[in-house]
Amino acid sequence: MPIGEGERMSGAEREGARRRWSLGPPGGATWSFPWSSGSAGQAAEEVVAGLLSAALEARRRRDETEFRRCVTVLAQGQGLRQVVDRALLDALNRQVTLAWHGGWQPADVVRLVSRRLEARHVRLVTDAVAAEMRAYAAATVDDRWLDQLDAIGATVRWGRDEEFLREDGDRTAMVACALRVIHLLATLPPLERLCPLPGAARRTPGVRSGAVDERMLARVRALLAKAESTEFEAEAETFTAAAQALMARHSIDAALLASRTAGPGGAGRPEGRRLGVDAPYEGPKAMLLDVIASANHCRSVWSRHFGFATVLGFPADLAAVEVLFTSLLVQATTALRLAGSRRDGSGRSRTRSFRQSFLAAYAQRIGERLREAAGEAVREAAADAGRDLLPVLAAREQAVEARVEELFPTLTLIGAGAVSNREGWISGRAAADRAVLDARGKIAGGR
Repeated sequence: MPIGEGERMSGAEREGARRRWSLGPPGGATWSFPWSSGSAGQAAEEVVAGLLSAALEARRRRDETEFRRCVTVLAQGQGLRQVVDRALLDALNRQVTLAWHGGWQPADVVRLVSRRLEARHVRLVTDAVAAEMRAYAAATVDDRWLDQLDAIGATVRWGRDEEFLREDGDRTAMVACALRVIHLLATLPPLERLCPLPGAARRTPGVRSGAVDERMLARVRALLAKAESTEFEAEAETFTAAAQALMARHSIDAALLASRTAGPGGAGRPEGRRLGVDAPYEGPKAMLLDVIASANHCRSVWSRHFGFATVLGFPADLAAVEVLFTSLLVQATTALRLAGSRRDGSGRSRTRSFRQSFLAAYAQRIGERLREAAGEAVREAAADAGRDLLPVLAAREQAVEARVEELFPTLTLIGAGAVSNREGWISGRAAADRAVLDARGKIAGGR
């Protein structure tokens, strides 16, 4: 998926009249901005607007010297504190709103800022999101949006908006932090819109949309938490397989219900959600997500440079993909840690190639086992329902494929990274065998 550079902000020059203020920077130079006493407020706003534009243009050109010059004047200019703070807050609010219209969601924005900038910038953009969301009634915000706000901790914890700028005794650092966040938001390329914008959704407060049984998800999460925490491989196998069985059966039940109420294709359209695919070893992790999505009647599209993949499918299947991907990553990471580091005969580190190959093999084997489990779940459900489920499931998968083509008309196939370590490959497949095994007898007894 190509990354666009986004809108470029050009520098701006403003003229005033006779009153002057100046700031002497290091090196003895002096920057002066004249204005008349009769239009001081307007002139100050124009000066600040020009400096903000010049700083953002310098940031675009990667001219750190000019950027720091503008930051210094904005932070230390006499009588400009309130004007600068208001301009920064307005710019943050405007760019967050534009990000929503460009298809970005709260978790997407916070994830990208955390990849490109630092913890301070993440806190600032999270607070900017919380501040912007005050404009929307809860009944007009999609459940998926609200879930993300809760997950990133986007809540208003301040009395005045200026407080979330967090000067903390270093005003220059605060101004630089805000400008870096504004620049990053201003250069975001458009993304596919996956749910209604804030203010456009129509929901009943307290009533969840979608076809996901929250009690079932709670049981699945509990099973997977046990699989992640146990020290005994046999227990982890049983817990993980039980979770997959619950999710597969719930997905089939949802498909059957939809087919009875709205024909073979089911009710509604496939939805989408973005899941983080973090460094290191993003390629094999994206591969793992892809095989999990495929086994659960979904499709995954990886946006490498943004650190996420977009998964498309029906709600019950999307929920299954998310919880299973999260758990299997934890189990794979645990297995990698236990495997330790690797060196060749000359003492050179081979840990990276070992782990890359380990995770690639792990993903491939997980895909094989999940397809086996999914097929068994379909056969059991068909026997219980007394009907052929394949046309129902095929219609839903066709709807997902159509949605993928609609949102991503120019997909490019890419590799998940080189596999060059035989020991890592063998170890990864073995770990996948331990993570997901067929435990149907034990699952049936635990339902």
